[in-house]
Amino acid sequence: MSNDWHPRTKAIHAGTRRSQYGEVSEAIFLTQGFVYETAEHAEARFLESGPDEFIYARYGNPTVAMFEDRIAALEGAEDAFATASGMAAVSGALTAMLKAGDHVVSARALFGSCLYVLEDVLARFGVEVTLVDGTDLAAWEAAIRPDTKAVFFESVSNPTLQLVDIKSVSELAHAQGALVVVDNVFATPEFSKAIAQGADVVIYSATKHIDGQGRALGGVILGTRDFIRGTVEPYMKHTGGSMSPFTAWVMLKGLETMSLRVRAQAASAQTIAEALQGHEALETVIYPGLADHPQNALALSQMGAGGTVLTLVLKGGKDAAFKFLNAIQVGVISNNLGDAKTILTHPATTTHQRLPQDQKDLLGIAPGLVRISIGLEDPQDLIADIRQALTDL
Repeated sequence: MSNDWHPRTKAIHAGTRRSQYGEVSEAIFLTQGFVYETAEHAEARFLESGPDEFIYARYGNPTVAMFEDRIAALEGAEDAFATASGMAAVSGALTAMLKAGDHVVSARALFGSCLYVLEDVLARFGVEVTLVDGTDLAAWEAAIRPDTKAVFFESVSNPTLQLVDIKSVSELAHAQGALVVVDNVFATPEFSKAIAQGADVVIYSATKHIDGQGRALGGVILGTRDFIRGTVEPYMKHTGGSMSPFTAWVMLKGLETMSLRVRAQAASAQTIAEALQGHEALETVIYPGLADHPQNALALSQMGAGGTVLTLVLKGGKDAAFKFLNAIQVGVISNNLGDAKTILTHPATTTHQRLPQDQKDLLGIAPGLVRISIGLEDPQDLIADIRQALTDL
């Protein structure tokens, strides 16, 4: 692979391994184990496996390795470990690096499952967690201590679309010797510059934009080779959170079209957000690509675009939100994002339902808030559909 290749070329060709048959589409190696020519050969492989030598599918697989190499090349990371889901990537990355007595500083605005990992799982095992307003650099600086092992945040928060300044937070963390772990799913690998901006570890739910068509669960952890193979791999291969070969093949196919899909979705999101501004049924339209978003300049410098997701806050609270959702004809009500289909979600009663009301209020998850992941439909059809669903609210 040439390091001079552009991202779209890397997304199609990086990491390719062809069998003796010279197949065009990547081969799916649906096997749980591998055969050794001799007992001595088996012993040698268990002592030290080469880059194209495999032992067991939970440890590694040729199809999975292709996906890991390809996404690492695209992200600008030294290495990657593919996982069974996005949350397997989040929990695996954090649990692999932390132990009792360690300190973590995290942005408060997180997906509900991420909060569970931090506040319940890690705290249960003796990790101290401090939550801060991710948009407040002074809060980060005050919370990060000399004994802080890691900082964690979503580069764009779910569902309120607040951004964390990756470069500035990374500088604060590195000054105290802490690793920077970024859940970058809303930024997508297409718009991501997280490692170049200072992140040490980048996490994606491959279920979202990488697959992009609602077919499979998957995740990936990216970082230095030492971190991935020395810290993450031993933990993940023994605890069982690795990606299946078939899923890896699906994700490889997704990467081939991801750039085209994500850029079209982001362009549509911008058009739709602009068209809905000022609508009488809405309290506000939240989209980082809008000039009135408080972090618009950061979004454009950090990602180069506003992303594929926008949020509407409807007047009339939950009743208005439910009436709106039930009137939608083009999009679908579900809780995924990054799909070819437009997906609408009411976070207060679904993805963030279990958060106490005071935490919802603190995070801005209002009863009238609806998250919309923009798909590949014609944006004019989506605008017309949203407008008719907003009628008579």
